[in-house]
Amino acid sequence: HLDGNTYKVFVPAKRTNARGVSWNGTPQGTSIDLNQFYVVKPGATAATINQALSQGLNLLFTPGIYHVDQTINVNRADTVVLGLGLATIIPDNGVTAMKVADVDGVKLAGFLIDAGTVNSPTLLELGPQNSSADHSANPTSIQDVYVRIGGAGAGKATTSIAVHSDDVIIDHTWVWRADHGEGVGWETNRADY
Repeated sequence: HLDGNTYKVFVPAKRTNARGVSWNGTPQGTSIDLNQFYVVKPGATAATINQALSQGLNLLFTPGIYHVDQTINVNRADTVVLGLGLATIIPDNGVTAMKVADVDGVKLAGFLIDAGTVNSPTLLELGPQNSSADHSANPTSIQDVYVRIGGAGAGKATTSIAVHSDDVIIDHTWVWRADHGEGVGWETNRADY
């Protein structure tokens, strides 16, 4: 959104003991200046994306298809990863597309992970196995994130989304193995979970 002459990304606050819509009145949350984001454009590499994350930047994926040859590692608490126009991340060479550390308050929203042709063990992983930290005060959220195995082309993955962290909010996801379209067949777009 535009705040004066500055573009910002609005991150809604966590609501408790609530249901229904929240757009009446002024919504609670935080506006983050766009200069706190690495604006990811088609052609960006996983190495460049990870470098931006290591510098403490959030990610704003513009519409496009992003092939990654290494895992995108989100290690900082309160990182925002936002996709516009259903930005699509495709892991190449069997890597995991994205891993989120067992940290507070990461926000993932608005993107698609499309399995690559070489089997990935996991497409999206939240926390390593045996994660046990309490994130109830500041949970990680996944909203409007989709995972697809086959349909646009051949793709394989053992596990679509692995949630090992506690207190993760998952809202409006579509996780599927295609049964029609391109790259579809019993052995073509394999997926176990």
